[in-house]
Amino acid sequence: MTTGPEGTNARKPRPLHLNPLAMLVVFVGGGLGTLSRYLLSLVIQAIPVPGLRGLLYGGIPLSTLLVNVVGAFLLGLLLSGLARRGAESRRGRMLRLLIGTGFMGGFTTYSSLAVEAVGLGSAANPWFSVAYSLVTLVVGLAASLAGIALGTYTSRPRASGSSDAKRDAS
Repeated sequence: MTTGPEGTNARKPRPLHLNPLAMLVVFVGGGLGTLSRYLLSLVIQAIPVPGLRGLLYGGIPLSTLLVNVVGAFLLGLLLSGLARRGAESRRGRMLRLLIGTGFMGGFTTYSSLAVEAVGLGSAANPWFSVAYSLVTLVVGLAASLAGIALGTYTSRPRASGSSDAKRDAS
């Protein structure tokens, strides 16, 4: 405990990574993101590549490419929109943890990208795996930048007298 300016005992705030509510929000978002990615992988099949035998996934794993690109775009959109609103409010922080850290963390999967890139490579054509990795990263970067641009264009800065700002200040 610390002593406040008027001599009152004030509890020092717990770091966000140790806050049970914050951990729960990330956990729920991550579970929903992972479930969404899994369901998309059932619907979106790999693109067969004629002439290339021995590919681990029977073709180009399109679902992983799509979730990573869409996730990069949505994360750029979310974070630029939240940043443009000014100082982080309590609601903004919970949205960032739920959607950004939790859902998008579970939805996107760069670990699967690495495993699939290795599976796409073969002794006959190792460059196929390099090309898949580079395309995913470059298109993901472009999608993230597009999300940031759209978030900057569509979001409005929070007014200093807004009810969110007043509530969070108290």
